[in-house]
Amino acid sequence: MGPLAEAQDIKYKADVPEKILTPDVVETRQLGTLNFEDGVPTDKTVEKLYDNMDFYRGVESFMVGVPAASMYGYLEGMKQTGMDTYSLGIYKDMFDARSLWLTPNTTTLYGIAEINVKEGPTVLEVPSGVLGPVMDAYFRFVADVGFTGADQGKGGKYLFVPPGYKGELPNEGYHIVHTPTYRNGLLMRAFVIDRDIPKTVKHVEANWKLYPYSKAESVPEQHFVDLTGKQYNTIHANNFEFYEELNAAIQYEDQGAFGEGNAALWEGIGIVKGEEFNPDARMKEILVEAAAVGNATSRAVSFKPRDRRLYFYDDRQWFSPYAPENHEFRDVNNTIVTDWRTFMHYMAIGVTPAMAKSQVGVGSSYVFTAQDSNGETLSGDKVYSVTLPGPVPAKDFWSFTVYSNQHRSLLETNQRAAGMDSFQEGLEQNKDGSYTIWFSAEPPVGKENNWVQTIPGKSFSCIARLYGPLEPWFDKTWKPGDFVIEE
Repeated sequence: MGPLAEAQDIKYKADVPEKILTPDVVETRQLGTLNFEDGVPTDKTVEKLYDNMDFYRGVESFMVGVPAASMYGYLEGMKQTGMDTYSLGIYKDMFDARSLWLTPNTTTLYGIAEINVKEGPTVLEVPSGVLGPVMDAYFRFVADVGFTGADQGKGGKYLFVPPGYKGELPNEGYHIVHTPTYRNGLLMRAFVIDRDIPKTVKHVEANWKLYPYSKAESVPEQHFVDLTGKQYNTIHANNFEFYEELNAAIQYEDQGAFGEGNAALWEGIGIVKGEEFNPDARMKEILVEAAAVGNATSRAVSFKPRDRRLYFYDDRQWFSPYAPENHEFRDVNNTIVTDWRTFMHYMAIGVTPAMAKSQVGVGSSYVFTAQDSNGETLSGDKVYSVTLPGPVPAKDFWSFTVYSNQHRSLLETNQRAAGMDSFQEGLEQNKDGSYTIWFSAEPPVGKENNWVQTIPGKSFSCIARLYGPLEPWFDKTWKPGDFVIEE
């Protein structure tokens, strides 16, 4: 308030608390000095504030947009292999590091497909003996097929119905699934029959179909693409191109497909359904930096989460976005925790209740770490051991897989599996029934059968998986050891 106003005898004078006033000079850690003229920001301060607002909207758009960009990358990556809308991409041998996926495993056969319902309902016929989720364009869970789906592993027909569909639907013969978006991704695993991979592939191809419901009376010939050993990328960008991928995903879907709140946020950086995304030089410069910070922050919440609810044990370094056992990443108050969701979709591509909350003896349970027992980042320059106490509570088998911390896909080494499992030929068990696995660039002498290769100069992370987890896993009376540095 200026001196003239203070000197005046004001008849209607309020008792104004200091907390609702703005000083003429405000010092901040993030933006430095902000100047005001009796509460009104100066032109220079206004420019600084708008730049900052666009920047933090860009950062938040990145982190909130990760699920959409990740699904877009997953579906577009399929096209690099020669797949089209109704193809099945199938691995006729185990996955290896030449294909870039977010944290895949190398112990089951994968089948992938896009289920696109923009032109109308789509039929998916799945074979028996498979398992996997269908997820929408925002990577939200839509349905499971196979053992955890409506067909219960026996095989069956699913009819995927687009949002707002008004046409007639069959009363029987199909498991009907309504999806909120046009584009959807299937991530299917086939369980190997009699340990015979060619036999399993033949079974899948003979009993798989994907086609428009309008062609149910005359099913088209099916298109299969062998993905084994192919070099292609399904991982979203981490630079300005991220926003272009996000925009492409938004333009394909109906207005509101990703939620009104997200649409409002993305509109703040120029991504609007039905409009061209073409930021000017100033805005593009801001978004380039926002993508860098959004990517960095996504890495912070993924590799070193500060939320202890994500850790499986108080005295271990193993954690997971699924630790709270909710596939929608909701806490006990039913609130979606954005950091958990960003962590999941920045690091992985499968979302299903079956993964978030497995059952005794069924499915699989995963734990992740990027740190050793001292909390230091795992490095290919060091030698580590990890001990699994015996008996390991896995009815079927257990495995370790290592990943690049750069692209989050398999660590590129000379070991095809980028890890090992309990079926490993020659795997040695300790006298007390435990297993000790070694991680290093070269195998320690005498430990060759229990060794996972890493790369000097490269950091890495690891997922331990239990297939058919048993009660000691769930009641936490069994704990996997941490990565321990060996001298």
